[in-house]
Amino acid sequence: MDIVQARTFLAIAANGSFLAAAEQLHVTQSTASARIRNLEVELGTRLFHRDRSGARLTPAGKRFIPHAKTLVLTVDQALHDVGLPSKYRASIRIGGRIALWNDFLPRWVGWMRESTPDVSLQSEIGFEADLMRRLVEGTLDIGLMYTPSHTPGLVVERLFDETLVLVSSHKDMPWPDEQYVYVDWGPRFYAWHRESFPELEPSAQRVNIGWLAAQLVIANGGSCFLPRRMARSMIKSGRLFHATAAPVFTLPAFMVFPQHANNDVLSHAVEGLREFALQEHLKN
Repeated sequence: MDIVQARTFLAIAANGSFLAAAEQLHVTQSTASARIRNLEVELGTRLFHRDRSGARLTPAGKRFIPHAKTLVLTVDQALHDVGLPSKYRASIRIGGRIALWNDFLPRWVGWMRESTPDVSLQSEIGFEADLMRRLVEGTLDIGLMYTPSHTPGLVVERLFDETLVLVSSHKDMPWPDEQYVYVDWGPRFYAWHRESFPELEPSAQRVNIGWLAAQLVIANGGSCFLPRRMARSMIKSGRLFHATAAPVFTLPAFMVFPQHANNDVLSHAVEGLREFALQEHLKN
């Protein structure tokens, strides 16, 4: 068994497809298939059910995930740690939705730098699919998102609830307005939005990031739903106004991390996120 086989296995498990995994790894599908066949021979069991819809993990494949992740994590950590300056003893890789990088995660990063100055931090922005894939592959230690998927070997923990509020570019602006920007906050928000505003026609403006909606509204006028936490500073500065008559929506924020990571630095980071989440809960 080698690291290339383990990476290929995790890529297929994350994507649910030999073809998608091969494209991600920049190899042919036949190469990816050969790697898995050799791995299955070594382990003496099938790891995937293959059919026209893709590749599904067998029970043995599900059991192999934490071992494959451990192998990849050990090698990646060794490569990273060896290259770190001597003053750093470890590293943490964290990724999250851009809205969670507004105030919440930067404060956590500041706390980590103060409490563990000998730990290197790699911070990234991403969407759910990419964050979950990298968590499964073992190339990310912690992911923060709104709509995680449940995958063997990963803990999905609810951190706090965002409150989405309607904000507009002008005080007492009537709503709905022609410049309304619909933000894709996930399937639960879509269902709530459709049920709450059945007469509302589809918006001419749709975005996948709240920050982008805020910039469009500030620049061109209009309205959009944003996390109250994210909108506070914009409302305080007078760039946006809170439409108090509109309903609000609760959007849970989740933290995802490896289930069996025996790592005191990761444990410290996770506990810190829980503490900051509690503070955020008290603010709301």
